[in-house]
Amino acid sequence: MTPAHRRRAVRRLLLSSLRGRGRQLRGLAGWSVVEALPAYLSGRLVAQALDEGFLAGRSGTGVAWLGLLGVSLAVGAWGTRQTYQRLAGLVEPFRDELVTLAVTGALRRSTVPGAPTATAGVARVTHHVEIVREAYAGALMVVQGFLVTAVSALLGLLTLVPAAMVLVLPPLLVALTVFVGALTQMAARQRASILAEERIAESATIVVGGLRDVVACGAEETAYSAVGAHIEDQARATTDLARFTAVRTVAIAIGGLLPLFLLLVAAPRLLDNGATTGAVLGALTYVLRGVYPALQTLVSELGDTGLWLFVTLGRIVEAIEDPNQHRPSEAGAPPDDLVPPPETLALNGHDGRHDVRLRGVTFRYGPWAEPVIRDLDLVIPTGDHLVVVGPSGVGKSTLVGLIAGLLRPETGDVSIGGVAVDGDGQPARARRRVLIPQEAYVFAGTLGENLTYLRDDAAPSEVDDAVDLLGARALVERLGGPQAILHPSSLSAGERQLITLVRAYLSPARLVVLDEATCHLDPAAEVRVERAFARRPGTLLVVAHRISSALRARRVLVLDGTEARLGSHQELLASSNLYRDLVGHWV
Repeated sequence: MTPAHRRRAVRRLLLSSLRGRGRQLRGLAGWSVVEALPAYLSGRLVAQALDEGFLAGRSGTGVAWLGLLGVSLAVGAWGTRQTYQRLAGLVEPFRDELVTLAVTGALRRSTVPGAPTATAGVARVTHHVEIVREAYAGALMVVQGFLVTAVSALLGLLTLVPAAMVLVLPPLLVALTVFVGALTQMAARQRASILAEERIAESATIVVGGLRDVVACGAEETAYSAVGAHIEDQARATTDLARFTAVRTVAIAIGGLLPLFLLLVAAPRLLDNGATTGAVLGALTYVLRGVYPALQTLVSELGDTGLWLFVTLGRIVEAIEDPNQHRPSEAGAPPDDLVPPPETLALNGHDGRHDVRLRGVTFRYGPWAEPVIRDLDLVIPTGDHLVVVGPSGVGKSTLVGLIAGLLRPETGDVSIGGVAVDGDGQPARARRRVLIPQEAYVFAGTLGENLTYLRDDAAPSEVDDAVDLLGARALVERLGGPQAILHPSSLSAGERQLITLVRAYLSPARLVVLDEATCHLDPAAEVRVERAFARRPGTLLVVAHRISSALRARRVLVLDGTEARLGSHQELLASSNLYRDLVGHWV
């Protein structure tokens, strides 16, 4: 929907809210006349109190005229109370109409092929309706109050000092023109700020939810750019909105303060032309107690609640009229700018060597902490199947983080295929290794999109082979096949792990790192997964959840917090007390 189309639709909706409300509008107009009484009489009564009372030496008469002004204020307050009750007769039916339109639009979107039921959309739009209801009521009260007060004051001024109208009315019209012109621009900036804030929340939620996968895929810069662009958009829109907000002050100065200045300057001329002192003071009263506060309230309130009314009503109009909004691809799948492009995952141009080498690597979490990894030298040749074991907290996941490039060593260097991990470009790093952590990341999209997330050009036959090899066929069929829409919260931890394991298997990366990635699977499923990855071309590094993983590995690395021992199962049984204890406890 274009901005012009949206503005027209909002205007139609606002006008339709008044159409067919003749009785309520007539009642509102009638009580507005009562409400306008003090604004119309204020200047004239002040003039009478001065001219016929205090300046004429009759204080009692002056007090009587001021008492009459007090009575008019009480009558006007009663009229204001009645007009507020009539405003409710306009606001509540408008709210009901908006809710009906919102639910109807949600039902229409639900009939779009491939679209889910829009219950969340109904909740979101009806929440917007409540915002519109409050803003609409506030805007109606402000506009009605301005018309009552300003028009009554101007009519009173016209009957008291007609010559003063030329000093008050033109600046007021200029001020209203300036403000209304700026209001459209302010609404556009407010809308841009709200949309950017929503995009920040959406993209940040996606990035944070899959942070380890983002880093493992080498997509940090891509994710940073995506979120950062929305932050910059929001900052720019907010700055522009602040600039336009300054126009409100200018409008109030032109329409409220300039007439006061002009009246004071013109006061001698008005007196020379027959106006009385009381009449001049009454004219000032009309501006000070009528035009100026009415304009100030109008500009301040419409510049706040009015903006929310126009912007939120525009969002509702879009949701009602655009059946393609909130399609599954937009609501659940990661944005295109957060997914690494296919070329970042290709293996073309690489020398084919994927040896992992650590030379003198030391790492600690803080300058005064004890090293978790100390002076470690390790070579994992291409095609190796290495399992890392040891008690909790000895550095197994830290070692994985160093190899995957998630952590940077304090000393020493880590390389994959002869290229330093911390100096390697992120796309190149993503081409060489894939990391599946303990907490698997599954996004709200189709099952097929989740499975081929790291290789979107995988043929259906390849996906089927991977699903069968890893024992995920029953899960895929239960979920409804590759085209089924996933809801991550409805999946168990084991089901999420199985999906991400298929994803890693299909990845073109030659180094696969499983950091307790099978901890939520049963032992039989874990055996099947590890055997499938062991037969997959490339290198397999496993942080073991069960010591039985070590029995299937070519080599085992034992970490005990002070040193590392590397060898086969039989070699470590003979040389490592810790390994014998781990195996013995498992048995």
